[in-house]
Amino acid sequence: MTDPTHDLNGWLDTCAVSAFTKAQQDWLKSLERFAIFNFAVAGDVLEASLAQARATLGLRAVLGTQGIGDLLQKQAELGTQLSDKLSARAQEFSALAAQVQESVGSFAQAAAQRASGARKAA
Repeated sequence: MTDPTHDLNGWLDTCAVSAFTKAQQDWLKSLERFAIFNFAVAGDVLEASLAQARATLGLRAVLGTQGIGDLLQKQAELGTQLSDKLSARAQEFSALAAQVQESVGSFAQAAAQRASGARKAA
């Protein structure tokens, strides 16, 4: 009986290359999501700093102890708002990191299964 020839190029095209292409696409999607997330956090910080600047410049019109008290109250309020936004962003980041970790884990598991299947076939 004849042994079928193993086509290494065919195997690489179907198994290895498609798996690595999918992994690369997942990696790029994750990178894009992290970039968008970082852009959103930077926007939150920029908005908070602009609000702080507006509050400080508003103090120039009103001088005295009442103006300083109002400024401190406004700054505390703005700090609380920024803290709330950053807490929400931290939770969003945790969810994003968990999704990426799950994606990498599933790719690693699939690669291990393919490798063990190839060893059993050999």
